[in-house]
Amino acid sequence: MKLELLILPVSDVDRAKAFYVERVGFVADHDHTVSDDLRFVQLTPPGSGCSIAIGRGLNEKQPGSVEGITLVIEDADATCAALRERGVDCTDVIDLPWGRFVRFTDPDGNGWSCQQITQG
Repeated sequence: MKLELLILPVSDVDRAKAFYVERVGFVADHDHTVSDDLRFVQLTPPGSGCSIAIGRGLNEKQPGSVEGITLVIEDADATCAALRERGVDCTDVIDLPWGRFVRFTDPDGNGWSCQQITQG
C-alpha cells in the first residue's frame, strides 16, 4: 500500500491553488473541471510521492477542518525563510526532541507542519 493522495477541503479553489503553487511551491499536476459541481485540482510538493487534491464536489468536509499534515524537510531554518519570502505566515522554528518544526495554515485554516527530522 502507498499513500498517494489526500483530499483537502477549501472554500475557494482558485485562491487555494494560487496559495499552494505560488507561495508554498507545490507543483500543479492537474486542474480539470468535469461539471459545474465537480472540479479536481491535484498539487504535489516538490519531490513528494503524495499529492493533495482540492476542488469542488470532492468531499463533504468543512474548509479548514484538516490539521496535522506533515511535510518532511531538510532544513527548518531555510524552509521558514523561504516560506516567509514567498508571503506565507508561518511560525518561527520550533525545536522539539524529535525534530525541528515550522507550521503554517492555508487561507482556509487547514494546518500544516514542516518537520526536519533530527537524530537524538
